[in-house]
Amino acid sequence: MYLKNIFYGFTFVCVLLATPNCVAGVSSRGVSSEKVYRIAFGSCVHQDKEQPVWEAVLKDHPDLFIFLGDNIYGDTEDMKVLQEKYDKQNSKPGLSELRKQTRVIGTWDDHDYGVNDGGAEYPKKEESRQIMLNFFEEPGDSPRRTQDGGVYASYMFGEGSEAIRVILLDTRWARSPLIKVPEEELEDRDNRNMGPYVANEAPEARMLSETQWTWLEKQFEGEASLTIIGSSIQFLSDFTGWESWANFPPEKERLLAVLKKHPETRVMFISGDMHYAEVSKWDGILPYPLWDFTSSGLTQSWHNVSPNLFRVGKSFLEANYGLMEFQFDPVPRLRFQIKNVFGTVLQSTDLVLR
Repeated sequence: MYLKNIFYGFTFVCVLLATPNCVAGVSSRGVSSEKVYRIAFGSCVHQDKEQPVWEAVLKDHPDLFIFLGDNIYGDTEDMKVLQEKYDKQNSKPGLSELRKQTRVIGTWDDHDYGVNDGGAEYPKKEESRQIMLNFFEEPGDSPRRTQDGGVYASYMFGEGSEAIRVILLDTRWARSPLIKVPEEELEDRDNRNMGPYVANEAPEARMLSETQWTWLEKQFEGEASLTIIGSSIQFLSDFTGWESWANFPPEKERLLAVLKKHPETRVMFISGDMHYAEVSKWDGILPYPLWDFTSSGLTQSWHNVSPNLFRVGKSFLEANYGLMEFQFDPVPRLRFQIKNVFGTVLQSTDLVLR
């Protein structure tokens, strides 16, 4: 196996996928002595489409699999319809086999939440939450079912120098309204496929609820060699035309401030949503380079790539998934790969984690 030891002092923020024997019996509040080393992740999978990607994922034998959102395309306020769509996704043979071999966890994005680009205004979020958590086989007494502010969760795998924390954010439950460009600009934006949105600069505008912010800051208090935080939408990208953290500059700065308070940790993001895959990197904002690995989608693809000042290398418009492998002997290293539905490596990034 590619991963051997987890080196103290590295905390990562991302979204991921994993294997079975590594995390058996762990709930969103649980701790397991089992270890995870190889993490696969993805987003944007349509229940009405063929899903050959699972065969490729299974061949990689991940220790953990994390859905980053748009785990179905629900887009409804009718909970019977939403449940039927989850049932259809659950019946996919490849996903069923993955569940047998691998622990599967996840968060949601807009389409499985219930409405395209939706936020706090969606009226059926409480009912949708329960259906989504049933899909992930969340225990009946899980805090995720009743906690204020959404379906965010934290998981701890392993012990001591091999402890890995996985944090999943909820970017939907309390999110403030997006702001569109003036009506006269919409047609030009649409013609250039630049999206309809601009940044919401209001200091009261929210990506996360106050309850989730308080909870998130506490996650950095415990000791873990590795912390993985998953965001359903891109964190680093500076483009505001489509959804990203850039749509809410005060909230993006607030999360950066949390990371700056813990310079001894090392942080990375994994994200989805865009219907293409890419790697982003920001130098100079923290004592180390900040990375955002985007994988989207498992079935969905797009016809255009948005601007991104922080992009490293190419973007990939075909269906894809992400794979992260960690090695800590003799030095801590990370290999991140973007793979297509045949398991072919489209891009590989190797990092030394010192």
